[in-house]
Amino acid sequence: MFELLDAAKAFIEGSIKPDSVLCDFTMGNGHDTEYLCRKVPQGKVYAFDIQAGAVENTRARLEAAGITNAVLIHDSHSECEKYVAEEISAGMFNLGYLPGSGNKNIHTMRESTMPAVNSAIKLLKKGGVLVISVYPGHAEGKLEGEMLCEALSKLDKKYYCVTNLRLINSPDSPFIIAVEKYDK
Repeated sequence: MFELLDAAKAFIEGSIKPDSVLCDFTMGNGHDTEYLCRKVPQGKVYAFDIQAGAVENTRARLEAAGITNAVLIHDSHSECEKYVAEEISAGMFNLGYLPGSGNKNIHTMRESTMPAVNSAIKLLKKGGVLVISVYPGHAEGKLEGEMLCEALSKLDKKYYCVTNLRLINSPDSPFIIAVEKYDK
């Protein structure tokens, strides 16, 4: 059975070294942030979320695990270039709403997602990979996915490989877009 998170991790594994700089562009409850921090014990992870509760949930998760190599940022992922000066080896976007919050009215939006993805691509080092988990089961998620597929299909294939991994017999199921910057 297709596991979205396992597939997302598989895309980025090869681009990560113990001293890499990574980004979790949508920290949520900190699961991806913790995963990324564990992959780079000598590196750094920048994590973004607009919700104070997400930042606090993540801070608590990381403190309980003894993890200290994360920079938690209470701001939109679209502002990432204000905080990240280094090139990144990998980044993760997990679009949609904060799992377990009960509030589905606060979710990622096209207006911030596209600028965030464009900025992430600029920050990506050669050989780096971004994974974007898209949830088209709600109206904005469907539109986000369509927008991303259209925009990212225009990246120059000399410099980027863009992959779309989805279940074709379940169009409302979550899917992944991976952007790899060629190591040339």
